[in-house]
Amino acid sequence: MTLNKMLKSILFSTSVFSIATALPLDDFSDIQGPYCETIGCCQDRHDGCSVPVLGTLCYCDEFCSHMEVEDCCPDFYPVCRNINITTTIRPFVTTRRPQPPPQSSTSCLWNGRTLFYKQKVKDNCNICECTDVGGRLEMLCERNVCLIDTNIIESVNLEQDMLGWRATNYSEFWGRTLDEGVRYRLGTLIPQAFVMHMNPVRRIYDIHSLPRSFDSETKWPRYISGIQDQGWCGASWAISTAAVASDRYAIVSKGLEEVKLSAQNLLSCDTMGQQSCEGGHLDRAWSFTKKFGLVDEECFPYVAENEPCTIRRSGKLVESGCKPPRFSERTRRYSVGPAYRLGNETDIMYEIIKSGPVQATMKVYHDFYSYEGGIYRHTDFGIGQQTGYLSVRIVGWGEEYTSRGVQKYWKVANSWGSQWGENGYFKILKGVNECEVESFVLGAWPRVDRKILLAHGQRNSNRI
Repeated sequence: MTLNKMLKSILFSTSVFSIATALPLDDFSDIQGPYCETIGCCQDRHDGCSVPVLGTLCYCDEFCSHMEVEDCCPDFYPVCRNINITTTIRPFVTTRRPQPPPQSSTSCLWNGRTLFYKQKVKDNCNICECTDVGGRLEMLCERNVCLIDTNIIESVNLEQDMLGWRATNYSEFWGRTLDEGVRYRLGTLIPQAFVMHMNPVRRIYDIHSLPRSFDSETKWPRYISGIQDQGWCGASWAISTAAVASDRYAIVSKGLEEVKLSAQNLLSCDTMGQQSCEGGHLDRAWSFTKKFGLVDEECFPYVAENEPCTIRRSGKLVESGCKPPRFSERTRRYSVGPAYRLGNETDIMYEIIKSGPVQATMKVYHDFYSYEGGIYRHTDFGIGQQTGYLSVRIVGWGEEYTSRGVQKYWKVANSWGSQWGENGYFKILKGVNECEVESFVLGAWPRVDRKILLAHGQRNSNRI
């Protein structure tokens, strides 16, 4: 029986469109070719490098052997690969390649590349496909707004002197949508109305005594938390809360209670009205820290996801493998007093000088994701209208001479890793409530026993 007759019998009886096993060489004697020997061995993918066989097409390009099911011509391996087959031959199957509709055009041109029918490529955050549009092949792409927009970067950098800041592309953000950025790189939920209306505390001080520049890292180099990367988890609410509390424990105790508190403790265990990696409220985060306290980072490491809470809200920390605070008031964990709000620019400055970094909430626009350095101010270059809120730490302030004159700025710690911005920090206009960064600023006092600290400090004053 010839192979043609054999295949027709198989197709008729079982509706099978491929031969799944290799057959003896003699059974293929009537379709050995020449095929590739006649048309040549093509390199790369060339759908035109094909010949009819058994009512379909077989191919002699390099792509034929990379399909899920091969569609190489019977003589492809001996002719194109120089592989001699003596007893068996690789199975030939009916082609699985999508065939373009009948038309004059058989490919699409995309950024200098030739793409064939149904072939897909990724353009930043959008998938593009070579497809049939009214009998003609064209590239059609998704229309997502991408997190990194090269038009924003180019526009900002062209007007860098006037704007006062510069933009860049971040590989970690490339290929992501703006929706993903808002959802997973921010994470602070807007406070409820009654929280926003809470009265700020008032400080008594000499405004003229406040310096024109200040940096917590310079004044307390050992006590300020490092930059953390929240990953693709909307955890800025938890990271900024834990970091501000950590900074203040070290500053108030003059280094006796240096600790890095666990943001994961909040992310996993603070569940009342909070949404973990989907976002959280700052007032509730501070209420949890006040009532239950936090453990240290080593005890409950950050994993950038909503893993189960493995730390009991009460009980001995040593049983959970955690280190309890050395000095504390009425608690065996790192807790704080009630959070309080700061009402204006100079109150924020005074608070930072006296007690350490504060927590702030800012509205994030599309252009902010591409910030590289300088004093940030929002532009209208982004086409994306999606915005969200990010919680950060204000650690200091300063002034710079620019084309606009002297510009005041806040120095702010972000939670997008040290590769972003100015080693993880950014500067933003100060005194004008840029991006609402001065609208909702919070502080909290760590619960440490001053008497114990004072006594211990006197005995060890030479080490402080």
